[in-house]
Amino acid sequence: MLKIHRQNSSEGWKFIIVVLSVWLIGCSAALKAFQQPQAQPLSLGQNLPISARAIIGNQVIELEVAKTEAEQAIGLMYRESLPDNRGMLFPFNPPRAVAFWMKNVLINLDMIFLRDGEVKAIATNVPPCKQTPCPIYGPGATKIDQVIELRGGRASELGLKVGERILVEFLEPVNSYSNH
Repeated sequence: MLKIHRQNSSEGWKFIIVVLSVWLIGCSAALKAFQQPQAQPLSLGQNLPISARAIIGNQVIELEVAKTEAEQAIGLMYRESLPDNRGMLFPFNPPRAVAFWMKNVLINLDMIFLRDGEVKAIATNVPPCKQTPCPIYGPGATKIDQVIELRGGRASELGLKVGERILVEFLEPVNSYSNH
């Protein structure tokens, strides 16, 4: 003989209500996610405001200024491109020996090392770092008060040479330079 077990009808209804509730909550969350704009992934890089410009020959280069040690540490990391008329300025006060590397930089860069507006050294078309440790670039023991980074090859396109002068104009007051 077949015996049929009947559940308590109130337990059956509780189970159905729980299942429907979970299903409705899931549908509601999916609907909200569909209706809201998707968040873009966070970039690890930085985009600083244009707060200076460099006059190189007859060209004006708009500069983001990496004023703080934290901004300088990130520099142009993770950028996928850099327009011809853009660059980044790294001011140092007091002047010091500097060394730059290309860790997490995705594009070739030119590095122009300045002291009192005079070009002391140029590292041209420096490639992204693909090894550990990363090579370092700089003018050795020569004390530098500013470094400008441009798209790789741009210094050559501008005809820039060691010994030439670059005028850097700040578009807003600079309260302090990096102390590292």
